[in-house]
Amino acid sequence: MGTEREANETTIGDEDVSQTDTASIADVSVEVATVDHALQRLYRKYRKTRRKPKGLKRLWAYLLSIRHLTVIITAVVFVVVIIMWSLLWVFIFRRESNSGVYFAGMFRVANVEFIPEYRHEQSSEFVSMANKIQHVVSNVYKVSSVARLYKQAVISDLSNNNKGGVLVHFWMVFVVPQLKSPAVCEECVGAIFRDSVHTSMMNRSSVGYLLGLPVDIDSILINAVQRSDYSSNGAGSQCVDKLYANLPGASVPLNVFSSWGGVNCHVKLTAAPGSLIRLTITSLLIEPSDCVNDALTVYDALLPMRGRILHRLCESVSSSFSLVSTSNVMLLSFRMTNDNKSFRGHFEAIAEEVCMSQIETHIKPDITGQIYSPFHPSLLPPQCFCTWKFETPNSALGVALQFQNYVLKPKAMEGCEHGWWKVNEIIFCGSYVGHHTVFRIADHSPEVEFRSSSRNSAQPFQASYSSYNISQPCPESHFLCSTGLCVEKSRRCDGLDDCQDESDEVFCSRPTKNCGGNIPLHPLYVCNGETDCTNGIDEINCTQETTCSEIRYQCNSGSCIMKKNAKCDGVHDCQDHSDEADCACGRPSLKKVGSSSGAERIVGGDNSVEGEWPWQVSLHFSGNLYCGASVLSSDWLISAAHCFSKERLSDPRYWSAHLGMLTQGSAKHVAEIQRIVVHEYYNTYTFDYDIALLQLKKPWPPSLSPLVQPVCLPPPSHTVTDNHRCLVTGWGYRSEEDKVLPSVLQKAQVSLLSRTDCKKSYGPVSPRMLCAGVPSGEQDACRGDSGGPLSCQAAGGGRWFLIGIVSWGAGCGRPNLPGVYTRVNKFTSWIYSHIS
Repeated sequence: MGTEREANETTIGDEDVSQTDTASIADVSVEVATVDHALQRLYRKYRKTRRKPKGLKRLWAYLLSIRHLTVIITAVVFVVVIIMWSLLWVFIFRRESNSGVYFAGMFRVANVEFIPEYRHEQSSEFVSMANKIQHVVSNVYKVSSVARLYKQAVISDLSNNNKGGVLVHFWMVFVVPQLKSPAVCEECVGAIFRDSVHTSMMNRSSVGYLLGLPVDIDSILINAVQRSDYSSNGAGSQCVDKLYANLPGASVPLNVFSSWGGVNCHVKLTAAPGSLIRLTITSLLIEPSDCVNDALTVYDALLPMRGRILHRLCESVSSSFSLVSTSNVMLLSFRMTNDNKSFRGHFEAIAEEVCMSQIETHIKPDITGQIYSPFHPSLLPPQCFCTWKFETPNSALGVALQFQNYVLKPKAMEGCEHGWWKVNEIIFCGSYVGHHTVFRIADHSPEVEFRSSSRNSAQPFQASYSSYNISQPCPESHFLCSTGLCVEKSRRCDGLDDCQDESDEVFCSRPTKNCGGNIPLHPLYVCNGETDCTNGIDEINCTQETTCSEIRYQCNSGSCIMKKNAKCDGVHDCQDHSDEADCACGRPSLKKVGSSSGAERIVGGDNSVEGEWPWQVSLHFSGNLYCGASVLSSDWLISAAHCFSKERLSDPRYWSAHLGMLTQGSAKHVAEIQRIVVHEYYNTYTFDYDIALLQLKKPWPPSLSPLVQPVCLPPPSHTVTDNHRCLVTGWGYRSEEDKVLPSVLQKAQVSLLSRTDCKKSYGPVSPRMLCAGVPSGEQDACRGDSGGPLSCQAAGGGRWFLIGIVSWGAGCGRPNLPGVYTRVNKFTSWIYSHIS
């Protein structure tokens, strides 16, 4: 059937062939072309497929395409950063976050006999005892709240003890994350050990038993120390020496040189049981640095414990002096930064003094004997006491004690800083002063008890004792001063400080001038730079030489002239012209200084302008304004001692001085502080001797002039009359309630007050203080101004002198309560002794 169908289709097609020839040929051509084109396209696609890379080559071609290159680089950087942070965490940050915290401690093991072998840390006896004690200490802390942080205890020394038993010095190390550092504070670590001993105490004694080890709780002392203290004192240190004095009175030489090769060198001194150590320093050569770089520190222990510092020297010593320990051990820590440093001296074992004396005075008006501080002339050690019993022949005679540089005053609410005295059951406090005083006891048989109240060694004292008439302390025609001294009545209100505390110059009416009479003109009016007499007689012959006194200007040649304010007044008054030497000071860059602008600042003050007070300095502690100061020279500043009274505040590394500044943050020069010199007699309770000097690391550049200039220092004879107007400057608060410090330097005009008016406000004040203010209290210094200048201009538009330093006061800007300032001319000699 298929053959027949084909034949039929052929027959039918033949009949119409003529009509379809043209169309059939065209269709065939198109089909052939289409097939050919498809074949060529398939062939090209095949060729392309043959050329494409396969496997890894195809992947690299894809990755390296421009479109994905950014993504690749980002991924690689991300991986590298992750790896670097991981390494930093493992090797740096993790190590820092788990830092070591170090402590040094000591305690007494009671009821244990000391044997000489304990002095040698290699001996089997030392190792055995040290292991036992180490186990006890570790057991205390491994069951405490800081168990996971405790690492180890290391027994450093075993020494004999004057109280019996064995004195243990040890180190402790904790590994503490920074976030948990308060958990191992000094108080916390000490409390854990003391509590462990306390819970094991029996029979009301001070001894507790830790795993059978008898520990005296009163002897426990634990202080935080630096890692450098631990590493320089610990095992393996190359600069630790031990010396022993076994014979009383035998001198053992000490010579330490920087050639030892260590930055910190330590010498441990031990004496025979029952004795103390007297250390004599004959010479010390170091760079003055306020104990930051070079220092010699003497400890009343065998480890560098802050609570056991006897004395610290921060500058070279040329004259010899000595100090005494409170037990039979001592540590010398000598820190030096480079070569050419040395320390020479010797130490010896001395007997403990039993300071109990029975003294009988005789009926004589003159001095009959002396009493001394314990171990005089050595420095007074802490924790010592003396008792003296005096007796005069009859009840009409009392006992007078005349001190050379010491004063006794009734105890106030504050503690006693430089000695605690009990006289017939009444408590007095001792303090150091720069003049003589007399302490009178209206009793013919008094008992006087002294106790040292300082934690460190203090200056020695001595006193002359004599009898005196209780009903008439001073001879006839004499005046009794507040200091206990007796002066002639004719010398009262004469303008001279005969009593050493100016108590003879208070409540004095203003003397008459007597310009034309036969009575000599009062010293107050003679050559004071002001014309007090209409005939000018008070200001003639002022340059002629005269006897020297505190109100006479002394030339460098040693001669004195009548003129009081001869320093830097533009006139050559001394024959050697020394009165006009070193006078590049007290000249602001402005011609008119102290004008009011009306904007209330400081307390009732005004804005200053640039260059008005070129000696004004802003002292910053840890980057923040804390006190003020004044420029004395290119490398010295002057401020108040109370700005640096606390331990951390005394470290110059935290301080910076901003000079030539009008607005906070715009200083022309910022200087680092090299060292801080606080007056040795400064009293933190009374603010007496409130003065300090600061040495800059580098002098300020001369190019800063005139925006930075020194202020003039007043000589001791410099006088400023009462009600003289001066200016106090600073960036302190504007009121007691103010919470925001002004940004612009403020100035306030205040008037100097007489000592009588000052005493009315505050009672007795030191002669080294002065008061300034206004009755309304509207103009005053305030918090933040401390240490800044009270500047007074000399007569006739002369130079500006630093008359006072902002010290203290009752609040800020209170009526009839003026500001109290350190009186600078009382310290001129002390200042030059340090900066010259």
